[in-house]
Amino acid sequence: MSHTVIVLLALSGLSESAGRLLPLIASRNKSSLYFVIGLLVTGTVVEGTVIASWPIAAWATADLVRSASQPELRLIATTGLVWTPNLLAPLLLSAILAFPLLGPFLHTLLIVGVGTGLVGPIAAASGLGWWTSGACVAVAGLGLAVTVQAVRRLIGRRIASAAEKDAIV
Repeated sequence: MSHTVIVLLALSGLSESAGRLLPLIASRNKSSLYFVIGLLVTGTVVEGTVIASWPIAAWATADLVRSASQPELRLIATTGLVWTPNLLAPLLLSAILAFPLLGPFLHTLLIVGVGTGLVGPIAAASGLGWWTSGACVAVAGLGLAVTVQAVRRLIGRRIASAAEKDAIV
């Protein structure tokens, strides 16, 4: 992975993290600067990792679909798809433009646009059709989104229960 891709992933993760944290921080006026910075750095790493995992998950899904129809062919053994600056730059733009304060619909629309850009390389590398590759990208993106949201909710509940225990004592 090139340095440009790493910087773009970090900036996309930072933008996503900041967009998710701003409403939380705005509702809690007692948050310390260290707590906010810790949440922002953690969120940046998590969001950047999820974004970096999207083409890998889409590639693995395409490999499963391809091997189900033709068991003698395995794609992962040959080559994998990774982010390039051309594929990742629109995602950074969508992360900045679709700051969650602008609304989930715009954010979803821009993510779909970026996913559509990812479909072409998956289709070309895997030999699957455009629609099948699009389904693989969508399944991978939704799977990652659901997983991260479940982890966020679990951590949020843990933090809330810990805060309640501290308030009671």
